Amino acid sequence: MPEFLSRILNTTRQDLSKRKLERPLDALRDSVRPAPRHGRSLIGAVREPGTSVIAEIKRASPSRGDIHPDVDVAATAAAYEGAGAAAVSVLTEERHFKGSLADLVAVRAACGLPVLRKDFIIDPYQVWEAAAAGADAILLIVAALGLRELNELFSVASLAGLECLVEVHNRAELDIALDAGVALIGINNRDLKTFSVDLDTTINLIEFVPSGMPVVSESGIRDAADVKRLAAAGVAAVLVGESLMRSSDPAESLGRLLHDQV
Repeated sequence: MPEFLSRILNTTRQDLSKRKLERPLDALRDSVRPAPRHGRSLIGAVREPGTSVIAEIKRASPSRGDIHPDVDVAATAAAYEGAGAAAVSVLTEERHFKGSLADLVAVRAACGLPVLRKDFIIDPYQVWEAAAAGADAILLIVAALGLRELNELFSVASLAGLECLVEVHNRAELDIALDAGVALIGINNRDLKTFSVDLDTTINLIEFVPSGMPVVSESGIRDAADVKRLAAAGVAAVLVGESLMRSSDPAESLGRLLHDQV
């Protein structure tokens, strides 16, 4: 496991221990059961014709530092929806990405799109947290999980009414994801050891994904030319964060991604 990922998982476990003491799992689960699930499908959204954009709200990252730490997440989510995003991804990891579950709650209230909780999810508790905050889907990173853990989190997500976007970086991780019976694959173009980004990661891996399974390409998508290139390779959607967050007008930048590729 890359040192960067190991470090984040260690702090994730520490923070989880504190949250579990503040709000026990049973109480968290009970807060979800009475609430009707939102019925907004990330999988359904990315299956729509054309190449969709999952627009991300991302305050910072370990590799790039502050990106937009004071972003108005509610206004941005609403603007993304107006500009044609298929879904909104929300970074909720606090220490390294400066996100929070409060950001997710605000996004859920501000837009009608499917909302993805993007975090380092390694424990069923985080799945129930996502459901309680109003997420429709969660990100599961194969590099952080074994097949047994992946299957367990799938089961819990199903109970909580959540879909899963399963992220892979290479062929070995893709095989684990497929063995687990995933319905939506995310291919991350960022190398977790060097932080370098290469869109060929998606282009080279997508040929091993079963026909008909939607693929989301993540990281390094900067402009409509990148979207066109990935669309030609067969991706159903792209997940775009940093290039939108660094823009003075994220919604306008999203509009260019969607319309300039036509």
